[in-house]
Amino acid sequence: MGQIEWAMWANEQALAAGLSECARLRLGPIGGGDPGAGGSERWGVAGVLVCLLEYPRSKRKKGSTMERCGQKYMTAVVKLFGPLTRNYYIRAVLHAALAVPAGFLLSTILGTVCLGIASGIYLLAAVRGEEWRPIEQKPRERPQMGDTIRQPPSAPPPRPPADARKKQPMEVGG
Repeated sequence: MGQIEWAMWANEQALAAGLSECARLRLGPIGGGDPGAGGSERWGVAGVLVCLLEYPRSKRKKGSTMERCGQKYMTAVVKLFGPLTRNYYIRAVLHAALAVPAGFLLSTILGTVCLGIASGIYLLAAVRGEEWRPIEQKPRERPQMGDTIRQPPSAPPPRPPADARKKQPMEVGG
């Protein structure tokens, strides 16, 4: 059995937490937030930031990693911050720091619990030596004309015997 890559689980958990917190945003006249929530829309902004950080998946150590739609654009942003976003200890502390004050609002409790779980899993991943690595697409190399045929055939293709090559007269059915 292979090693469990804990960061993959933490990434999914933190993204779910961010999406849950994004529901706190007030979207103008169309609603979205709870008017009596007492400032929980600030946690909607925090949810957006968590989503931006967590949307790009990390490359797996073994096997292939399925890239999320549009991930390459966010990967460039996450790579820009270098060790601040690559280190899972920092992510664990960040998520824990966001989870503690949000726990005092009932409207953000689901996101708080998810962030707390993600923080614990990120801490476990960091202890086991994992770190975020970008999924980079390898450029496709077009085969050149000379590279497609490695070695020309040394013998002609097989042919049927000489009498089978002669055209047989068509049989007339009756």
